Amino acid sequence: MLGFVGRRLLYLAPVLIAVSLLTFLIAALLPGDLVVATLGDEATPDKVSALRHEMGLDQPLMLQYLHWLGGALAGDFGRSVRTGELVLSAILQRLPVTLELMLFAQLIALAIGMPLGILCAVRNGGAFDRLVSAIAFGKLSVPAFMSAIVLIYVFSVRLKVLPATGYVPLDEDIVGNLRSFVLPAVTLGFGEWPVLMRVLRSDMIATLQEDYIAMAKAKGLKPWRILLVHALKPSSLTLVTVTGINIGRLIGGAVLVETIFALPGIGRLLIGAINTRDFVVLQGVVLFIATGFVLVNFVVDMLYGLLDPRIRLGRA
Repeated sequence: MLGFVGRRLLYLAPVLIAVSLLTFLIAALLPGDLVVATLGDEATPDKVSALRHEMGLDQPLMLQYLHWLGGALAGDFGRSVRTGELVLSAILQRLPVTLELMLFAQLIALAIGMPLGILCAVRNGGAFDRLVSAIAFGKLSVPAFMSAIVLIYVFSVRLKVLPATGYVPLDEDIVGNLRSFVLPAVTLGFGEWPVLMRVLRSDMIATLQEDYIAMAKAKGLKPWRILLVHALKPSSLTLVTVTGINIGRLIGGAVLVETIFALPGIGRLLIGAINTRDFVVLQGVVLFIATGFVLVNFVVDMLYGLLDPRIRLGRA
């Protein structure tokens, strides 16, 4: 397993370097003068020259990248030109909100998608399978903002059982915190379960046709044990892959959902940086998110080795 992890780490390093380079080029490739866009109406020649020197934009592009990368590796993502706040501090302050939202959304998606995927595989081609598949395809066509509006109207406006917007910190009120995340998490989770269900259903159907499943049935094992012990694990490789990839979708969805439900997470920080043309914060947030996404998929690669020993032994 250590050799398997070591090989994956060798692949991880160039990916992270490429991510950092592309993130740095966000500002360099934007049309126009970055300093003038940052200062806006206050862009006098003296202020432009001073800010350009402060941001290091008067140096060659490669030196700018190396200086920025060195600072990022040391935990220095820069300082907001609008508020003066350290970018890393702003990210870490809002990170728990986004992580909690993504965690609840992923749990909801798995809690719905996995049981339905198993049941559809067992009843392949039946009325239940066709009904759930039709609902899943229909749900994929519904955008997140529409789901959010419907949920707010039903549970906040009509039933008045859940808050429409706002956030309660976990250390202040656990129940209030969970209530503030119900609608945002359901909005995100409902958009993810159809993909998980379809992937698991497809793999489970193929697994249930394997010879060792027939052998397990011949031994008289209980159906639930065959499904959950013998069939689910080998059918989960693609599910794990999709779950890792869905982190990117959840981050993208979190940007919209946090804005709709007024959650103070990284998504709202990103939108605020775009609206105020705070490119230092924009670069820092994008680098943090992209690095997190790469690391999550690295962990997914490690899970492959646990789910299927042939992969870590290099024989798959």
